[in-house]
Amino acid sequence: MMASPLDDVIHAARILHLPIIAELAETLADQGRDQHWSFEEYLAALLGRQAAARETNGTTTRLRRAHFPKVSTMEDFNWAYQPTAPRTTIEHLATSTFVTKADNVVLLGPPGVGKTHLAIALGIKACQHGHSVLFKTAMDWIADLADAHANGLLAARLHDLDRTALVIIDELGYLPLNADAANLLFQLVSHRYETSSIIITSNLDFARWGETLADPIIAAALIDRLVHHAEIIALKGDSYRTRNRRAQQTTTLKTPNQ
Repeated sequence: MMASPLDDVIHAARILHLPIIAELAETLADQGRDQHWSFEEYLAALLGRQAAARETNGTTTRLRRAHFPKVSTMEDFNWAYQPTAPRTTIEHLATSTFVTKADNVVLLGPPGVGKTHLAIALGIKACQHGHSVLFKTAMDWIADLADAHANGLLAARLHDLDRTALVIIDELGYLPLNADAANLLFQLVSHRYETSSIIITSNLDFARWGETLADPIIAAALIDRLVHHAEIIALKGDSYRTRNRRAQQTTTLKTPNQ
């Protein structure tokens, strides 16, 4: 028995590693006949299903490789709690155009005001928009780079990171760095200058970065490269976790004993 044109479509789809087309070709052909689709409409339906599946799979892979410590989304961000957050600016950043332009985002503020949440949320949006992302705390980035340096592979590691469109450096300033660690962090920022994006969060304002980076000159050079093409967002207020804890304690004190 000779193969039908539909059999040829399915066979070709399998050779080309297009599993969704192979799976749906017959079903969509039947649907197309019933609904009097044109050839172009049938082709658009097949390719559209395959493209959607590939996009979903790609996003899932990018999210897994980003190593986010938790899922924090833009939709979950509590704007009412954090009125100092410039919502219009942040929602524009969520389009990920800053990644396309190799711009940076700097989130400053005391602990618990939403910096890490926003960094992760913007990273997730970048993954959904097709960009590769890698998240680490500042200390983990330094450990990563120090290991590469110890093995004579620092330059190779920095060039390897060129394939990552967005690097997220979380929690700079919580622990002081020695001169070697500060230099490694500077090299990461300097290497990505005007070529790839960084999101960095810190509990310290820029005037105090010299304290945590062990050297005011390195701090000034790092800040200069980081903020040249950057959106700087300063968040204020009490810690969300502390405020929640206080609210729970107040509720407990007001609840009469049973």
